[in-house]
Amino acid sequence: NKIHPGEAMDKNLYDLPPEEEQDIPKVAFQLDAALEALDNDREFLKQGGVFSDDLIDAYIELKTEEVTRLRMTTHPVEFDLYYSI
Repeated sequence: NKIHPGEAMDKNLYDLPPEEEQDIPKVAFQLDAALEALDNDREFLKQGGVFSDDLIDAYIELKTEEVTRLRMTTHPVEFDLYYSI
């Protein structure tokens, strides 16, 4: 689409002070945060009739079930710390 990605950053992103770091947009690093962002900003998917609200809602519901299942499952580290002998 020839969308400009923005200007290049000429600083070390790992050593930015907090006040500069907050100005840099970030992507979601958890599925539930990504689903919330999708729900809040779905208009771009509906442009041109590519996706409908029903389809987006169904996808969010399906993936939310995955999030719930993962939250209910013991992580291997938890198992190692608390259940192994």
